[in-house]
Amino acid sequence: MSNSSLLQRIQDRQAVVGILGLGYVGLPLAMRFVEAGYRVVGIDVDPKKVVALNARQSYIKHLGQARIAEMMDSGLMEPTTDFARCSECDALLICVPTPLGRHREPDLSFVVNTMESMMPYLREGQVISLESTTYPGTTEEEIVPRVESVGLKVGENAFVVFSPEREDPGNPNFTTRTIPKVVGGHTPPCLEVGVALYRAVIDQVVPVSSTKAAELTKILENVYRAVNIGLVNELKIVADRMGIDIWEVIDAAATKPFGFTPFYPGPGLGGHCIPIDPFYLTWKAHEYEMHTRFIELAGEINSGMPRWVVLKVGLALNEHGKSVKGSRVLILGIAYKKNIDDSRETPSAELIANLDQLGAEVDYSDPHVPVFPVKRRHRFDLASVELTPESIASYDCILLATDHDAFDYDLIKQHAKLIIDTRGRYREPAANVVKA
Repeated sequence: MSNSSLLQRIQDRQAVVGILGLGYVGLPLAMRFVEAGYRVVGIDVDPKKVVALNARQSYIKHLGQARIAEMMDSGLMEPTTDFARCSECDALLICVPTPLGRHREPDLSFVVNTMESMMPYLREGQVISLESTTYPGTTEEEIVPRVESVGLKVGENAFVVFSPEREDPGNPNFTTRTIPKVVGGHTPPCLEVGVALYRAVIDQVVPVSSTKAAELTKILENVYRAVNIGLVNELKIVADRMGIDIWEVIDAAATKPFGFTPFYPGPGLGGHCIPIDPFYLTWKAHEYEMHTRFIELAGEINSGMPRWVVLKVGLALNEHGKSVKGSRVLILGIAYKKNIDDSRETPSAELIANLDQLGAEVDYSDPHVPVFPVKRRHRFDLASVELTPESIASYDCILLATDHDAFDYDLIKQHAKLIIDTRGRYREPAANVVKA
């Protein structure tokens, strides 16, 4: 069976699209295919997500209830936990996590387990697309052999592509439709199908020569950011020792109209991409007897930021005649970046853990995260504290970790005894503000 029949089904909007993983990547993608008129089968191992969607409830805040209701009311979206529904689908898009293990080694268990669950239901005429960020070679080594183990021939009667997700939760300037989509195929017929599938719902599709090239493209994007953030984080420490405001320096440098892109320091890296993905390349490079020194150094600097911030907290409290032990500390922001509810890999978890270990009494406030979510490494029985003049004044230290626009920064500054600002939100010098 050639790819012509599948191409025709895609063109006619008759293809059924299966989305494996209904999280921050899979759910917006499902929405986009529904908007374009495709029937979507959304598969997730978490039954709570299926229940929420059927009840028209959003579990990802920035997507909103109205958009969920619109998708479900279309009659084109069918959420389920049943992998047997894969047999109905012409396209199967894998959008599952690719975290790191305890020693910063790739953890492909979500990808592998998803493929193993799909395999009994694979058939001729399907395209399988891996969207999860991973090291170059994953599609060839983990996806293609499993597809062919059930008697299919990739490039002839089944098709495999890699197309990395490029979601930026909460960014109002870009949507799933408007972010260009990179696609690499295992064979030319695979690429043709992949391009046709994504071109039906994405404004610009960028074909590359192989799945490996597509895999490395996404890694490069995140390495670029991780290394540059590591650079400004290191410069932040140098500037701090010199008594220079690093945010002032970056803003001044950014006035240069060429040759400079501003990156800003913070309390550490968060999100699923930048703290994790570069280490997938580091691990794979060892197979080729290569050492990715820039990546590893940036990783060391960025992962050390929470400890440096806690040191600044200790020094600032000391100046106020207090020790960390026994001090009441309120962390502002649990989400890894402002104005969203996504707390994956948030540095705030490390800040809480470090301060707790030193004997501080730690609370947090985040209007987007009402209860502290369960983490792989951290479990805190905490709920968001409402910011009032009284509550702010009751803490020995306010640690600004995520600068949500919803915070009343004037109110905080007016009533806080001490503020540790890791985001450069308070630009004017103040007696109760310490930048970190």
